[in-house]
Amino acid sequence: MRLWFLICLTLWFSTVGTALPPGSSQRAAQRPAPAKALDAPAPEYAQLFNRQLPNGLEVIVYEDHAVPLVTIELACRNGSFTEPPELNGLSHLYEHMFFKANRAVKNQETYLRTIGELGIIYNGTTNTELVNYYFTTLSRHLPTALRFMRDAALYPAFDEEEFAREKEVVLGEIDRNESNPYYYLSTEMTRRLFATYTSRKNPLGTRETVAAATTDQMRLIQQRYYVPNNAAVLVAGDVEPEEAFRLVATYFGDWPRGEDPFKKYPLVEHPPLKASEGVVVTQPVQNVTIQIGWHGPSIGRDDAATYAADVFSFILRQPNSRFQRALVDSGLATGVDLIYLTQRNVGPITLTLQTTPEKARAALRAIYAEIEHFADADYFTDEELSVAKTLLEAEDLFSREKVSEHVHSLSFWWASTGLDYFRGYLPTLRKTSRADIQRYLRRYILGQPHVAVALMSPEAASSLKLTEAELIGEQRALAAAR
Repeated sequence: MRLWFLICLTLWFSTVGTALPPGSSQRAAQRPAPAKALDAPAPEYAQLFNRQLPNGLEVIVYEDHAVPLVTIELACRNGSFTEPPELNGLSHLYEHMFFKANRAVKNQETYLRTIGELGIIYNGTTNTELVNYYFTTLSRHLPTALRFMRDAALYPAFDEEEFAREKEVVLGEIDRNESNPYYYLSTEMTRRLFATYTSRKNPLGTRETVAAATTDQMRLIQQRYYVPNNAAVLVAGDVEPEEAFRLVATYFGDWPRGEDPFKKYPLVEHPPLKASEGVVVTQPVQNVTIQIGWHGPSIGRDDAATYAADVFSFILRQPNSRFQRALVDSGLATGVDLIYLTQRNVGPITLTLQTTPEKARAALRAIYAEIEHFADADYFTDEELSVAKTLLEAEDLFSREKVSEHVHSLSFWWASTGLDYFRGYLPTLRKTSRADIQRYLRRYILGQPHVAVALMSPEAASSLKLTEAELIGEQRALAAAR
């Protein structure tokens, strides 16, 4: 599923820490609606319960008594999609300050030692549309863990010395990313694919904004986004739902409701690409990586296309697909994939291919030859469509096996889609048709403006001399290059 993109594909750097953009009415419509519990949940969702407290806090419980462990997670609709350039990366820096001293525990070392004595495993992540924090501990420590989470969320101290140290930690993360050649591929893709509001798709941020950050800016982020009506508390594992609801209400029920941040600070509208662009990025690498990106569907605007995107990407990922046979089995590529990342604010579609300098030009021609035929009636069989939906469903269900990991998926869906989408995922997936996929392809990929970035060594770039016309698939250029 789309979360594979978040976990495995470093080329986009969608998660950092440790975790998916003109009128005011259109912007307001992007605000996620609170999830509503279904009267008759399907069997695969029978363990999932949710309830909203009077202050607007969503409480989500996933019951599983297999082992006496429980994971609690605080999720907040924050991240780079809320960040203008001057705040870019500060949601991530805020995440780093979460497990520091607060009103209840003045000293960070004491705070961390107490957590360690209770056997609590903790961490946090920052994504484009979500920041989350979680504890995993013995189920008998649930009240204590909830209290720790409450104190960290509501009463951060933002100690100046701790803040200065944590800025250096984040700057170190930026340094490590900049030492990876693929960072420059992802950065160039993001810069061109979302040129008007690049900061809204860059959770890591920039060295300049992080180095200049202040504790006053941390308090600004807290005031804007860390309010109960923009947050969820998830409790997953060995817990009785009613007891979990009671405990969360006890510890978080007096958290004061805040202003709706998406009314006061509306999301930006990422403008459509006007034309295709292609660029070569040089770094000290041996192989060639070609990446092509499109603007994909947004949740809340074209939900049907998000399911079609998942199914089609999964069809192409199978080893016996026409796509894989034409590009990998032929020897033109060592690997190729097409991925859509579910986002409320324009989810990117990314085709990534790895090859050698000697085969790069031929591989590029082959990519666009396959894209041209994506919507053909015989590009995939009815059996491939059926098998892809079955395997996607199995993959989704297998992902729930480890509850402490599944809770992160739940917070991702809550933030970017809402729980109704998650609950309806498998039933709607089963109904996805060939016509749905063709509609998705024609609306978002075929003939649509796109960005192509090729990462290669300076020597390969000098030898190949790929033109922008070749990179974007201009047919006359491709034919001339044969």
